[in-house]
Amino acid sequence: MARMPSADRRRQLTEAAIRAMTRDGVPRTTTRSIAAEAGVSLSVVHYVFESKQNLLESVIEAITEHYISVVREAIRPRATLRETIRAGFQAYWDHVQANPGEHMLTYELTQYALRQPGFEHLARRQHELYCETYRELIGRLRLGMGFELAIPDPQLARYLAAMTDGLTLNFLVLGDAEAAAGLLDMVTDHVAGLVVPEPAGPAPALEDRSRA
Repeated sequence: MARMPSADRRRQLTEAAIRAMTRDGVPRTTTRSIAAEAGVSLSVVHYVFESKQNLLESVIEAITEHYISVVREAIRPRATLRETIRAGFQAYWDHVQANPGEHMLTYELTQYALRQPGFEHLARRQHELYCETYRELIGRLRLGMGFELAIPDPQLARYLAAMTDGLTLNFLVLGDAEAAAGLLDMVTDHVAGLVVPEPAGPAPALEDRSRA
């Protein structure tokens, strides 16, 4: 087997784990099935990942990076702030619709971590990562378009993480894409409405006509 840089090998096995877990579910996915999916020996998996916790954390981070990379690309200054925000949400939503199994896996990972003694921190890390991601995107947007918000960035990030988490699950259960699009429009309007208006310039001086 050709030697591969450790970072590339980790990425290869992580992606293989995502495919196996999406297909078979988290509890039924074993290191042996991941090795088979990646086309490597079982010893390679155990060498790269020292524990199942380590493997699951890598899976969580990789799944988040899958969709956040397309959102980063979509969030670039457009004609209006609303258009920019909506484009970011649309990029995320396109990924959900194209990869429903992968997004379903995120909920299964949360439930698995919460039910497995000693794995609870992975569920916390998963949702912390969502909030950190939104904080990064909000910062990029504010830097690129130069605006201030009426609420702190961390508070908005937590709100957006909770909103997209719930909206995604709602779509996976009900499959109503039209309703989801309407909700994304609503959230876009809400976020755009949180921008603090720029202060008006000084009022023009009134002309003194008393000496005319």
